[in-house]
Amino acid sequence: MSRTTETERPNIPRDPSRDPWRAPVAVAQVPETGLHRDIEADPRQRQALADIAGLREVLSAEASFDVTPKSGGRFHVAGSVRARVGQTCVVTLEEIENDIDEGIDLIFAPPEQIPQMAALAEEAERSEADMPDPPEPIENGTIDLGRLATDALFLGIDPYPRKADAVFEPVVEAADPEDHPFAALKALQAAPQTPGGNTPKGKSKGK
Repeated sequence: MSRTTETERPNIPRDPSRDPWRAPVAVAQVPETGLHRDIEADPRQRQALADIAGLREVLSAEASFDVTPKSGGRFHVAGSVRARVGQTCVVTLEEIENDIDEGIDLIFAPPEQIPQMAALAEEAERSEADMPDPPEPIENGTIDLGRLATDALFLGIDPYPRKADAVFEPVVEAADPEDHPFAALKALQAAPQTPGGNTPKGKSKGK
């Protein structure tokens, strides 16, 4: 699947039950040279991810991240999530497996900076200036890499999975031979003559 440059997440309170894959990083412990982290979901986490996403199963899920400090207490988080998920072909209803490979490229900032930077982004949008998207908030001094990986994984799920060779063929009903424009005329021509040698009403007898 194609890679994306950003994971879009709604800025609303999140249900903790939707975050079975957790990997928090305390920003205070990120060195000036940056931090690299590789994470992998265990079987219990994969099952929870499958249940939330409505998948048959998540066979594997892993992610790699680089967290780099920036000025003003901000952090650049870049990486990718790779997963293999079990789904059902929408055409043949057969069980299939799909690979997910989604990129992540986000800026995190202290919560108090978010409103100001969001206002700057809106102003830039109105003026059509080149301005990056507002940053994500650093929550309780941490950045949860597992949550980012979960969002990217869900973003990469194909909502209409199908086998590579699956072709949708609409059901075609056989035409009724009696349902034909000339069927009535044919039936009229084949009608038996009336007693006395007369033809049916409306037809003249030939000489």
